[in-house]
Amino acid sequence: MKSHTEYLYFETEKRQEFLNITQEVEKVIKNSKIKEGLVLVNPMHITAAVYVNDAESGLIQDFQEWLEKLAPYGLNYKHHQTGEDNADAHIKRTLMGHQVTMAITNNSLDLGPWEQIYYAEFDGQRKKRVLIKIIGE
Repeated sequence: MKSHTEYLYFETEKRQEFLNITQEVEKVIKNSKIKEGLVLVNPMHITAAVYVNDAESGLIQDFQEWLEKLAPYGLNYKHHQTGEDNADAHIKRTLMGHQVTMAITNNSLDLGPWEQIYYAEFDGQRKKRVLIKIIGE
């Protein structure tokens, strides 16, 4: 079994953004030369998420509105007593999911018809990274 590791780097313009990273993950898979296996996509930050869903702008707006109702920005969270101001970002990340593992078939992502991989940033405007770890043959 072989393994391959690369990182993606992001610095979002806004505090909260959703980025379709499917093509970037696909490029890393191609570079790996691994034909059959698994790819793990993991945001290396506790205020960001990686998830799989449809690439539809209305759905992303729905996610943003839903998350803001569940974990509004600006509340007096207990976490803020430590000097931080991003408790909502931690909660949003937990709700959206930590990481994804996807199948690789014939040196390509094996996605369903509408599946896309997204990086969701909830406390942005500074440099962040995403781990891509591939194992297989």
